[in-house]
Amino acid sequence: MNADDATERRRQLHNNLPYMGLAVSLIATLVLGAHTAAAVALACGLSVAAALWLRLMGVTFPVPAGRERRAVVFVAGILLLIGALVALNPLYGFFGFTGYLQVALLPRALWLPAVAVNSALMATTQVGGVGNLHGGVVTVYAGLVLINMLVAGVITFQSIEEDLRSRQRVRNIEELAQANRRLRETMEENAGLHAQLVVQAREAGVLDERQRMAGEIHDTIAQGLTGIVTQLEAAERFDTDPERRARHRDLAARLARESLAEARRSVQALRPGPLAEAHLPEAIGDLADRWSQTSGVRVRVEVTGTPVPLPPALEVVLFRTAQEGLANIAKHAAGSRAGLTLSYTHEVVVLDVLDDGSGFDPRRTGAASDPVVGTAAGGSGSAGEGNGYGLTAMRQRLRQVGGALEIESGPGDGTAISASVPAVRCAPESVAGPAGVENAV
Repeated sequence: MNADDATERRRQLHNNLPYMGLAVSLIATLVLGAHTAAAVALACGLSVAAALWLRLMGVTFPVPAGRERRAVVFVAGILLLIGALVALNPLYGFFGFTGYLQVALLPRALWLPAVAVNSALMATTQVGGVGNLHGGVVTVYAGLVLINMLVAGVITFQSIEEDLRSRQRVRNIEELAQANRRLRETMEENAGLHAQLVVQAREAGVLDERQRMAGEIHDTIAQGLTGIVTQLEAAERFDTDPERRARHRDLAARLARESLAEARRSVQALRPGPLAEAHLPEAIGDLADRWSQTSGVRVRVEVTGTPVPLPPALEVVLFRTAQEGLANIAKHAAGSRAGLTLSYTHEVVVLDVLDDGSGFDPRRTGAASDPVVGTAAGGSGSAGEGNGYGLTAMRQRLRQVGGALEIESGPGDGTAISASVPAVRCAPESVAGPAGVENAV
């Protein structure tokens, strides 16, 4: 038998017991009491009235909200009927005892008065009826009232409290069951969401890796191949000058080896070679020297402020910005001079790339309308180039590290590119030193 079955049995017993007590009392009265027609009629009439009162005015426990007054009226009526029946015949004590069962329907403040009234009525039956309340029996009656109040009161109060606790436990169990059901539903929903997140994370990881490889290919292989082609074309123009031809071929071979090494490093997600062998200012200076040799354009490098070690991700972004800016100058600016300035401040580190080339209109490339712009269109003068992969890749790189880039240019006025990143100091143990310790990006 589970808790619900036991609760239902108690409820049925609580509802049926008054009728059982009333029936036993009526039968005993008819068999053992006075047999006058008036007495029989009165006993039957009061018994029927009590049964109808129980049936028509009964209130369930616990009392529903809004029916508290009806419950008080119901219990008061029961006590009056018990009093009338006990006055008629003390054998109605079998019904009078069930009056204790109705006390729980009253507000807590009325429990004790109701028990006291019912105890007085029960003591009346125990002394043999109202007719015996005289002389020394009154003292006995008073003692019986106190005993009934003590015994019946304790039992009644404990029963009510236990019933309330039992109902509270049932409610708690139901609430826990509902909470468990909601928890299972939430866990099932979370499992589905987790599976979706895993799939999305995997797809995002694949996309990020593709974008990384695309950027590395553009910054290393594509630019390297462009330089190789340029040197080989220059070598063909000097067929009658073996020395200059050999120099261009040597530069092409060197670019091919460097591009191959950078491609391997990109596959392994390592820092660019120059950053693995030196700090950012030295790496940019070395980049400018090699670019000047291959492009034939003079470039000036300047470092202001006190250089501080930056996290690898920030150094890579600035190095790639310088690399892309110089590449665009060589391809589009047609200038005779270029400059790189690396400025360290307390808040930001700024890289400026300048040239005296043909310049371009930033509004035609969309650069003027974008607060975070990738590197230099470098005086491209071409709207298509301004929206090319290099610009998009630099936008993404700078946004990922919280950086920004501004472009100033005009037709015939050259181009100035300013890339800035937060001046976040890097822990000493995480910085790649000049010895060539490679940090993963």
